[in-house]
Amino acid sequence: MDNNQPVRVLVVGCGHMGKSHAKAYQKLDGFEIVGVVSRTSVSREAMFAELGETWPGFDSYEQALEELKPDAVSINTFPDTHADYAIKAMKAGAHVFLEKPIAETVAEAEEVVRVARETGKAITIGYILRVHPSWMEFVNQARQLGKPLVMRMNLNQQSHGDNWQTHKNIMSSLPPMVDCGVHYVDVMCQMTESKPVRVSAIQAHLSDEVGDQCNYGQMQITFEDGSVGWYEAGWGPMMSTMAHFVKDVVGPKGSVSIAAKEGEGKESDNVDSHTRTESLLVHRGTLDGKGAFVEQDRYIDLEDEPGHDDLCEREQDLFLRAIRGEVDMTRHIQDALNSLRIVLAAQEAAEQGKSIEL
Repeated sequence: MDNNQPVRVLVVGCGHMGKSHAKAYQKLDGFEIVGVVSRTSVSREAMFAELGETWPGFDSYEQALEELKPDAVSINTFPDTHADYAIKAMKAGAHVFLEKPIAETVAEAEEVVRVARETGKAITIGYILRVHPSWMEFVNQARQLGKPLVMRMNLNQQSHGDNWQTHKNIMSSLPPMVDCGVHYVDVMCQMTESKPVRVSAIQAHLSDEVGDQCNYGQMQITFEDGSVGWYEAGWGPMMSTMAHFVKDVVGPKGSVSIAAKEGEGKESDNVDSHTRTESLLVHRGTLDGKGAFVEQDRYIDLEDEPGHDDLCEREQDLFLRAIRGEVDMTRHIQDALNSLRIVLAAQEAAEQGKSIEL
């Protein structure tokens, strides 16, 4: 397509992520929203009111694809529709921005990747931490700690009201250990640059409102270089706000942690609180002849600390460059597939009560 012409994009899903990505398309000159798909007109009208603009609305995704023939589709729905919607979009000639995870199963995700290759359409997965400057520096600092690494991460959310309803909707497809886990497993893989070889996990069912789904889980991953990592996630009104946000890496040469300088950050249900780093606390473990630390601990404060909507705008800028052929997304897609494969293996490990060799 002509890079001088705006990319005509169909936005699918009017929830939190759909609205944030729609704001990005409004701001970026390279995009033009041509339509919006949602399950109800109520959610569309709420998004239109918040964004101060209206577009043609559809209840049917397939109808919108057929009538609008968009250049690109932005899929911000629950995970159970991701693979189906992405494949239909690419076969209809559209590039795809797809919120994580790619799919509910590895087989479905592999089919998405296969169709992307077959059609030659650009696909970008919503791994928001990959465009966050502080998280990029977090990975960089972790790589300076030597090997093996010990990586400890969690994302527990004390949700209620509309957010608890959203979590329950997501859990109709996937548990939090899988849905959010792809982000942090991806970060671990970037830090170690090593092959994961084994995964185990535990989980618990803490609410009668989520059917048979476990709304708490923790996985443990072992890497080929000896590095190990754990990740836990829990959603619901019962969750504790104590230590709800742990992002900590230890290596032979020291450690690096995402640390809040001010307070404990009690807003565990706030989306921004889970991407905001505040500060990186860097520790070096080298001792002098008297057994004292050679270097004092230091904080790294990056001036560029984007909010959630700003990060979504950066994701869409990446998507635009992918559409224009300015960036190779092969590694991006393979990494997204790899992190999904790991967290789904963790879910299998929890269900079977045994470790899974990868």
